[in-house]
This record gives sequence, C-alpha cells and structure tokens, in this order.
Amino acid sequence: MLTRAARSRRTPLPALISTGLAALIITSLAAAAAPAAAALPVVAVPATAAPAVVAVPPVAAASAADPPDVICPPSQTTCEVWDDEPGDGGGPGDGGPGDGGGGGGATCRWDGEVIPCYDEVLGWFHNGDGCYYKLIEPRPEGTPDGFDWYVLTCNGGDLGSQRTELLDAPPPGFGTPPDPAELARAALASIDLLPPRVAVAPRRHIGSGLVGLPVWMWASTAGSGQPRHYFGPQQASASDRGLTVQIAAEVTRVSWDMGNGTTVTCSGAGTAYESDSPLAGKRSPDCGYHSGYPEAGTYQIQATTHWTVSWSGGGESDSFEVTRTSGTVTIEIDELQVVTQ
Repeated sequence: MLTRAARSRRTPLPALISTGLAALIITSLAAAAAPAAAALPVVAVPATAAPAVVAVPPVAAASAADPPDVICPPSQTTCEVWDDEPGDGGGPGDGGPGDGGGGGGATCRWDGEVIPCYDEVLGWFHNGDGCYYKLIEPRPEGTPDGFDWYVLTCNGGDLGSQRTELLDAPPPGFGTPPDPAELARAALASIDLLPPRVAVAPRRHIGSGLVGLPVWMWASTAGSGQPRHYFGPQQASASDRGLTVQIAAEVTRVSWDMGNGTTVTCSGAGTAYESDSPLAGKRSPDCGYHSGYPEAGTYQIQATTHWTVSWSGGGESDSFEVTRTSGTVTIEIDELQVVTQ
C-alpha cells in the first residue's frame, strides 16, 4: 500500500483526472442530477482507469451537515488561533518573546501521529474521516448546481485510498483564506520585544534627591548582542498559502509611572544623566519629571514601552500596539533643609 512516506512517488492530481477520472465523473452526472431527495452516488474509479486510484463500494455522497470538525490551516501541524488583542508583556520585569497571541487549536492526526493539515496536491485534511479533500477544477461540465466534485485521499493520505465524491458543500473550514492580521501576529511571535532597562537620577545608591528638584529618567536602547530588542526597529515576515505579510516594530513612546500617581510620557528613551555634563543640575532635555516630587518619601518607578507594530500584505495594511513593562527602580526624596545661623 502506498503511504505518505512514499508521497514523492505519488501521481499528481492532474494526471489522475486526465487518465480517466474526469470521464467517469461525467458519466455519473445523470445519476447525480436526480431530485434532491434522492441519495447522490459516489463515483468509484476502476483500477484500470488510473492505477493509483482504488475502486470503492458505492455510498451516499457526504454532506456538510456531518458533525463539525476542525480543519487545520496549511503549513502547520497545529491550528494556532491568534488572540484578537495583542498581549502587553506582563508585569514588572516580564518581557519574553514578542506577542503572537497563542490560543490552542486542533491538531491534524492520523493513526496516532501528527500529519500536515494541508497538502498542495492532496488538499485539506479532515480529522473527522481521516481524508484529504481536493476540489476538482475546472468544474466538470454537467455538475449539478450547488454541488462540486472532490477527490478524497483517505487513511491519512494513502494514495491507494482515493475516491471522488459529489458534495453540496465542502467540510467546515475547507479552503479558509489566510488572515493577514493573523499572519502579522505570527511574524511578531518570531521576534523578541524586551522590557526596558531603566535608570533614574538622583540615584538612591549615591544619595537622596530633594523635594521640588528635577528627576531624570532614561532607558537603555541596546544590550550586548541585542541592539534592537529594547526599542527597535525590528522587521519580520510570515507566509501562508502564497500570502506574505511584512511587519515593522518600533517603540513610539515610553510612559513612566513615578510611584505617586503621576505618569510622565516621553517620546524616546531619554538622556542618561552624567554628573560632569553641562546639563548636570538642570532639567533633562527630553525625558524627566521636571517639577520633581512635591513630598518627601521613597517611590517605586516603572517604565512601559509602547511598541507600534505596522504590517502590510495581501493588499491590506494596519497596525497594533504591544507594551513591555520594566522592573521597578527605587528613588528616595528628602525635604530641603534650610540652615540658619
């Protein structure tokens, strides 16, 4: 018996049709065109017409009203369902790989083994009956309105278990086109968007700050071997059934939770504070809590980077946002002491 392991030697579908399949379908159209109440016959292909096709006993044509089964997308061994809304990278210090969503789905299996859910020659696999379904195109002349002919390759893709069936609808999910937005999230899942590494001045380990004085905040834009993982830009792509979607991800703003109910939003990573810089003692030129803390205390500061992920493909384009949140940085603020003599 010819199995999937020997698929490289299978007879292409066009060859099967040209060697007698189409002729047999046409000769059965008269029976298939019977009133809708009558059972539609399955056309059996004699072994003499096409060596790779085995004749099967006539049975009623299958209907899309059969119990629903999940049809897996092509080029995947599992049906990944991407979340409608992208994730935000979790809590403090959490960052991990880029958000691709990631709900579970059905797995295409036969005889206890995972098999491809889509095959370019055999078509779409149906877990319900263990058969691949391939639409016969062009549509044979005389096919009744509302019906189509399919080649079924059963037993998990065994070319010795092929037959044709006339169906009033394909199995659920058959031929579902790829969703560009889902492909964009698949591409995003292939890259890492790391939470920011942040710092502030004044630094607690050096000394306390004072009420009402400016605070500087900044984030690292590069790390050893990871120059684009903190702020981007990063590019990636994902393909499915001839459709390729390109994405570009980049941080567009950083929001700082100052630990006292105040949020400061910066357009970039900010400038690192240097005590010997001409800017020392002044406000940060691009990212700071300029008015300073109004009260003394110890505060926990966090930063969240907002990534804009732009995508295009299949004649469509759009964008969505994902976020990454840093761990906390502690800052200590004291009252200004006035010394009198």
